[in-house]
Amino acid sequence: MFEFLQTITDWYMNNINYFTITVLMAIESSFIPFPSEIVIPPAAWKAAQGDLNIFLVVLFGTFGALLGAFFNYFIAYFLGRKLIYSFANTRFAHLLLIDTASVEKSEKFFIKHGRISTFIGRLVPAIRQLISIPAGLAKMKLMDFVLFTFLGSLLWNVILAVLGYFLYSQKALLDLYYREISIAFVGLAGLLVLYMIYKGFRKRNDKNFPGID
Repeated sequence: MFEFLQTITDWYMNNINYFTITVLMAIESSFIPFPSEIVIPPAAWKAAQGDLNIFLVVLFGTFGALLGAFFNYFIAYFLGRKLIYSFANTRFAHLLLIDTASVEKSEKFFIKHGRISTFIGRLVPAIRQLISIPAGLAKMKLMDFVLFTFLGSLLWNVILAVLGYFLYSQKALLDLYYREISIAFVGLAGLLVLYMIYKGFRKRNDKNFPGID
């Protein structure tokens, strides 16, 4: 089992490149729950070893985040508020950890902070992926959206890249606990999938049996 988990981790690390960074960060920035913390820090780790360029890691990561944000923005822009909230009530949306409350939370955040929320929101957990939706619903000017989203994503990716570089400075310690770290890495991914399934069934049961705790 340990060898299998280590094989998965090795495969992931060996396949990190600028293309995969862009694709994974685009997924992370859309409504699909995928943590950027398992994309940029490992890429920065490889950059610290000389396999990648740290500036390109940040650049492609930011470009990918912008692509994902575009997807949310234009979907909300053209579908409108009613359809977005209808989607938030579907079982599929719940499996993606999206519900009416999360969309409302991001929309209130956008209303409170205005255009700059697309910058601030990129740094706030539970708001990051969805902040592009209220921007689209409000039909925010595209150039403003691009500017603030790019800057917010850039700052976040710089923070994560610095974290990856710091981890490389602890290489001896990480090598010592490599197996444990590999298990934790894959285990967290598995827990995320299980949590998504649980939330999906929980939302369905709440809908079928309202008012029952």
